[in-house]
Amino acid sequence: MGRLRQCPPPAALQGEGEGEGLSRAAVLGTSWAWSDPKSLAGPSAPPHPARRAELVGDAQRCIPRCHLPRRPAAARASPRAAEDDAADAERDGPAQVEAALQQVAGHVQAQVFLVQQPKESTSFVENLFNGHLAPENLLPFPSALSLEQAQFLQAMVDPCARFFEEVNNAAANEELGSIEQGTMEGLKSMGCFGLQVPEELGGIGLTNTQYARMVEVVGMHDLGVGITLGAHQSIGFKGILLFGTKSQKEKYLPKLASGEVYAAFCLTEPSSGSDAASIKTAAELSPCGSFYTLNGSKIWISNGGTAEIFTVFAKTRTKNVTTGEESDRISAFIVERAFGGVSSGPPEQKMGIKCSNTAEVHFEDVKVPAENLLGGLGRGFQVAMHILNNGRFGMASALAGTMRGVLLKAVDHAANRQQFGRAISRFGAIQEKLAHMAMLLYVTEAMAYVLSANMDMKVPDYKLEAAISKIFASEAAWTVTDESIQILGGMGYMKETGVEKVLRDLRIFRIFEGTNDILRLFVALSGIEFAGETLSGLQEDFSDPLGNIETISKEVVMRMKRKVGIPSGQTLQGLVHPDLDDCATLVTRAVELFGETIESLLLKYGAAVTDKQFHLRRVADAAIDTYAMAVVLARASRALSLGQPAAQHEKLLCQTWCQQAFQRVCASLREAKSASWEEVFTSMKLISDALVQNRSTVATHPLGF
Repeated sequence: MGRLRQCPPPAALQGEGEGEGLSRAAVLGTSWAWSDPKSLAGPSAPPHPARRAELVGDAQRCIPRCHLPRRPAAARASPRAAEDDAADAERDGPAQVEAALQQVAGHVQAQVFLVQQPKESTSFVENLFNGHLAPENLLPFPSALSLEQAQFLQAMVDPCARFFEEVNNAAANEELGSIEQGTMEGLKSMGCFGLQVPEELGGIGLTNTQYARMVEVVGMHDLGVGITLGAHQSIGFKGILLFGTKSQKEKYLPKLASGEVYAAFCLTEPSSGSDAASIKTAAELSPCGSFYTLNGSKIWISNGGTAEIFTVFAKTRTKNVTTGEESDRISAFIVERAFGGVSSGPPEQKMGIKCSNTAEVHFEDVKVPAENLLGGLGRGFQVAMHILNNGRFGMASALAGTMRGVLLKAVDHAANRQQFGRAISRFGAIQEKLAHMAMLLYVTEAMAYVLSANMDMKVPDYKLEAAISKIFASEAAWTVTDESIQILGGMGYMKETGVEKVLRDLRIFRIFEGTNDILRLFVALSGIEFAGETLSGLQEDFSDPLGNIETISKEVVMRMKRKVGIPSGQTLQGLVHPDLDDCATLVTRAVELFGETIESLLLKYGAAVTDKQFHLRRVADAAIDTYAMAVVLARASRALSLGQPAAQHEKLLCQTWCQQAFQRVCASLREAKSASWEEVFTSMKLISDALVQNRSTVATHPLGF
């Protein structure tokens, strides 16, 4: 049977709201067509002499017909691909989730999947999709701060916290619809507009871990201020920091770092909510080649009405150097308001983060110097994805600060509020809420600082961990704040308490910088792509099984063990504190169950799994919970090993979280591959289709009118 070859991928997906780009291929898969079956054959190898016939027979009996998502070999090995990977800077942004169907002959007498070879990735989440434990980025709990860096950071955190407590007035900012001038000047004086800009260019030069701790302080006190600062440096001028030329950095970064001018990130357009390829903003190169003429409009741009410097994404005409064929591709530009032709609409009236500026930005015949092209012609999508991927780590730490702030209010109220003759903190219903809130904060902090430390240590594969941290933190913060209002009761609903404002401010975090729905699909499909690439490397082994008997037999035995409930031999015991061996066992079992489920879905659906969003959502939820178990295990293990004062409390947090999360993992994976849930998914599709077709609810009103 022929294999599949890759066809041009469909358009790119962009999440709703400003700053949310994701590859459509990463979400919906890639188009495929049949090609030459001879391409499946790998190089021959000398047959292994020992037990050849017996082992080959065992392997053949254990190998079903399989559907393997696979990146074509040419795409993996070509010099152009290597060049692209280098330019993308450590696997930036959501990789395209490419899938291919391949079939391996063999009689299905045991439900054991193809052999898996270790891939060159240390990502815990990527390896999770193969059912493999990869703890090296988590255990021991990573720390990238030197003593000097930690001391410098603490010297910054303390005055910053006092500033937000004594100077910034979140309620006044909201009422004003902008940040008070005194607050802005104070932020500038502390260097808050250039936290990660190198010192030689006028910034503070913080590491990712240091930056995460600083934005945690901001997130605890005022998310509106946090959005203004984040839109400026986390995405606004981050492209210049990551991809700018020496002259671009020297020209723009000093005045951006000082807060003399503000920056904005311009991607989203009126007609391209989730389809970045449909953007209409275009940049046309002048005949002389010295400038581009930029025309178009962007919407929902944070700092859109106040920024002087914009990172703008526009269609450009590009030529394929190999074929000479021309096509439209997205490019990134540094645009100054001073160029002329740049205008902004009035501030948007929003549900929350009201002190931050959000506005439309219009570009009319803007003359952009050719030297302001950012990251190379036609490379704009990669630039955007890397900016967003690199910036997500700060969201988790900021929202950890938010959770800490509202949790403190809930705890204080629960301890002091008397009902029925005793403090409400004595009631089980309140205790369960507080415990759950504490665990959500604990997990979010662990995710934030594992991720920032990994980035500081130049770990190359962190895009899935970054996406998970954004999803988890934004949903955990909403839950913690909502439960805080519930504990506070009527007081929580009042403006004077300040928690209702936090709830309104939080809602946007599940929408921008990649909607959580899109990011869940990204996590699931990127992981499946990784699993498919790992599995596809075995096609060469199976094209000549006699030459690869030892590898094949070893993996077949491992999978047969797993299918009959015998432990695979993977373990975290010895890597964690012995008091947490029970949690280590749960994490290991979750990883193995996850790998089994991915294999089951690939066997059943092949490349069509990219369209199974009911299933993919549950896969993503299981991945999120499993990763959360792993990071809290690492964090609590460190506390116990170091004998930290709160070690026993952290042990409780870890054990309780892992017990509950493991049950959720099992439920999510069961739903993803259960036949009975297939019927539920079909029913939900029919209900949704009926609503859309009728443009209304379909059921008859209980009163009949």
